Amino acid sequence: MQNRNTQDWFVYMLRCADDSIYTGISTDVDRRIEEHNGKGKKGAKALKGKRPVKLAWKSEKLSSRGEASKLEYALKKLRKTEKERIVQGVGPIPFKKQS
Repeated sequence: MQNRNTQDWFVYMLRCADDSIYTGISTDVDRRIEEHNGKGKKGAKALKGKRPVKLAWKSEKLSSRGEASKLEYALKKLRKTEKERIVQGVGPIPFKKQS
């Protein structure tokens, strides 16, 4: 198993049953979605009444948790309409990976 600091990180947006959008980060998005949908006890409390959730958007691989956290923060500041445009593939991503 890789050290958490050297793993690839992803930012993801989930479509909730009430049509809201939840944003999070993980090294394993599929596992995280299962947790959010009630498998195990590690899902976000904010999603408890909004299940089931499904993947709406996932970022490219990010090289660090810090980079993923910065993108997550930027996405969470957006209005829902701006997030919807990103999900549809027509909106700009607010934070670009540093090369």
